[in-house]
Amino acid sequence: MAENEALVGQLGACAEKQDFDGAFKLVRENREALAKSLQAVGVKDALKKTTKDRLLLSFLDSVGFGERPLDESLVRLEKLVSFTQGALVLSKAWGLGTVRKLDYFYRRITVDFKTKKGHQFTYDAAVDMLTVAPEDHILVKRQADPTAFEAMLKDRPGEFIKAVLKSYGDMPITRLEDVCVQNGFVKSVNWKAYWDKARAELKADKLVEIPAKRADPIRLKASAEDYGDNWMTAFAHETDPKLILAAVREFVAQKKFVAADEATKQKVGERLVFAVTAARKVDDALYARLACEVTALGFSKPPAAEMRDYLWERKRFVKAAAALPAREVGAMVAFLACDDEAKGRLYKAIPEFCFTAVAEIVSQFGKEAACRAAVGAYMKEPKAPATLTTLLVGKYEQFRDWAELPPLVTLLTHAIALGEGRQGGETLKMQNLVRRLFGDRKWLEKVFSWLSPEEQALFFERFQASIAWDPSTHHATVIRMTKIVPALEAHLVKIEKKKEYARLTSYRSYGLRKQEYLKLINEEMPENVRKIEFAKSFGDLSENAEYQYAKDEQRALMQKQTVMQAELEAVKPGDFADATTDEVMPGVTVVVTAKDGEKTWSILGEWDNDLEKGILSSKTRVAQNLLGKKVGDDFELPDADGNLMFATVKEIRPLSDEIREWMKLPEGVQI
Repeated sequence: MAENEALVGQLGACAEKQDFDGAFKLVRENREALAKSLQAVGVKDALKKTTKDRLLLSFLDSVGFGERPLDESLVRLEKLVSFTQGALVLSKAWGLGTVRKLDYFYRRITVDFKTKKGHQFTYDAAVDMLTVAPEDHILVKRQADPTAFEAMLKDRPGEFIKAVLKSYGDMPITRLEDVCVQNGFVKSVNWKAYWDKARAELKADKLVEIPAKRADPIRLKASAEDYGDNWMTAFAHETDPKLILAAVREFVAQKKFVAADEATKQKVGERLVFAVTAARKVDDALYARLACEVTALGFSKPPAAEMRDYLWERKRFVKAAAALPAREVGAMVAFLACDDEAKGRLYKAIPEFCFTAVAEIVSQFGKEAACRAAVGAYMKEPKAPATLTTLLVGKYEQFRDWAELPPLVTLLTHAIALGEGRQGGETLKMQNLVRRLFGDRKWLEKVFSWLSPEEQALFFERFQASIAWDPSTHHATVIRMTKIVPALEAHLVKIEKKKEYARLTSYRSYGLRKQEYLKLINEEMPENVRKIEFAKSFGDLSENAEYQYAKDEQRALMQKQTVMQAELEAVKPGDFADATTDEVMPGVTVVVTAKDGEKTWSILGEWDNDLEKGILSSKTRVAQNLLGKKVGDDFELPDADGNLMFATVKEIRPLSDEIREWMKLPEGVQI
């Protein structure tokens, strides 16, 4: 209590001296104690008493004392205070900029960027989007000494890349390329050659770790490892299982493990035991990586059988495979496949595995009869696993001699089915791969060369009948097939052109749309003009945020007015009196039967929609699929998950009195 009173007294002394900096430092160093005695609003009031600077006072009012946790408010205040006029700041969107102006009245900070002069930020946006640029940042170096910067960029590419990593942090090669190209360091067309030169330098640099996988980050180390006593002491006390694994792998890669004495190997083994235990029930993929490393280095603890049992439990091995880097999935598969029973468990999990794991299983054990039998059985099922289907049709040449597989045309039928409907997760990836295959002429040529004429026709007709492929892609693929095998033209199905209907909508919907249009031109647009005129009174338009916002709003309103005017001229109001029940058309009620029961819809005009009353716009996907159909015709209907199924038109009847009442012009609305 006495300590808190002393702090409050010190803040009072700062107020007498008008020492804001001293008071702010005192608050930051003693924020926990002050939070108990003054609370956030009290801290704000105490700081306000230490200054009459309007800018600082506006900062204090904007950081949310009492609305945010005290620590967060202090961090935001510290950041705002650092944005002094002339300070260099960094933005992820705009790069390096210079603070040009701080406006306490409108609470805005104006920053000049190279490609965006006079960009204004609210205080909140500035705190969230800007940081003060460190002196050693690569963009600051370029601005401070362009000559030295260009010399390093041109003559020392390795050193330049290290400077980029130091400024932006560890990152994959693809991200590194984006940073260098977007900031104008290297042109996109020159990047590969530049990176090759930089990589040659960096490979000899012990402070840089270049990964084998492009998706993994390039790491910049604080110091080179000598793997002496200091390294071993630090390693022996490491508690992060990921860092333990990385250290062991680096130790092995530098050929230090092979030459190490037994005491050192024992310490490595002890740390791996610790890491395996720490990863248990926390990270299945990391556990699998550690298990493989323990086994590869010949350690008997933890026992391999124990680690396998853990991965088998609750199918952790399936989740681990999905999260592992592709190059490490094969090691886990080999680790698990210790005997025929274990291999059988892997085969049983094929439908649940990711594509990489399935490919590894087939690659490692494809010569074994049990593996071939399992794969063949899956492909003879009505719905084959997406991953296995993609693997087999994509690399069929490798599997042509597998007697256990069904005919190629059956595999292709599975592939066509995979390309249909809305998918997610791993199945979506497989769907995209299959669709790319069907777009590859060379692949199609090989496929047709392996099929008999009867099978070619069967494959072609099945693809033509396929639903849910993108129409343009589907049509292009069909034509491509006929170019490869001209005889298939005889099997082309002629598609009837859909009947076109007049662009109509009900009087109700037309009147409401016209009412919305009149409100736009009579109220919203004049109000915007008043805002613009009012904003002009603030002076300099180049720095007038209110004026800029009003002009942006004006452009949006004018664009909306143009679109609405064109629509009102193109679409006409009507009562659909000419509609007949010979076929589905705008102005009828249709009853359909599907696997989930009967559905009734009234199809009206373009702007008509009321799902509670079963009213569908003629522009909806369901209505478009129904238009022109007659009683007994089938059509494509999306189910609740977005997948397409077939439904049948059961009845077409006139609109009910209730629907016709709904269509009338509402009272008080004019056309």
